[in-house]
Amino acid sequence: FNGLMKHPLHQAIETLGGTFPLILTGIPLDIAALLAFAIAIQLLLQHSNVDVKIGPLRFLLALSPLHRFHHIKWPVEGDVNFGLFTTIWDRLLGTAVYDANRHFTSGDLGIGKEPSYPTVSYTHLTLPTKRIVEISLDSGSLHKKTQTN
Repeated sequence: FNGLMKHPLHQAIETLGGTFPLILTGIPLDIAALLAFAIAIQLLLQHSNVDVKIGPLRFLLALSPLHRFHHIKWPVEGDVNFGLFTTIWDRLLGTAVYDANRHFTSGDLGIGKEPSYPTVSYTHLTLPTKRIVEISLDSGSLHKKTQTN
């Protein structure tokens, strides 16, 4: 379920941002709901830890073998493969990367600048508020920082 492991507020904003403009243009609500469902399924497929063999479709579909490169923990190398359903825009913009011989370990993926990023769901939910407090404290007259771990 990695593709859906987002803060609920982030998930709500992302879903509304993707469907609300379509609703404003007149798309029926049931079609917008179907689109949101299709996106959820695609996120599950993209983030599954399954060795999917998609053959030549890897040049078109943005499934896990390609999307995994997006989660490399080193900034420049991981700034690739942004497509949700297809790789068309990545190919046009030069951000498509795929190497069939590259195999990843859990040490290759994640957030490089935060190696001790929390792995517990509750901590994920509270982390944004802790960061807001840190920013407020850093920019204000108080000098005490809250602990994020």
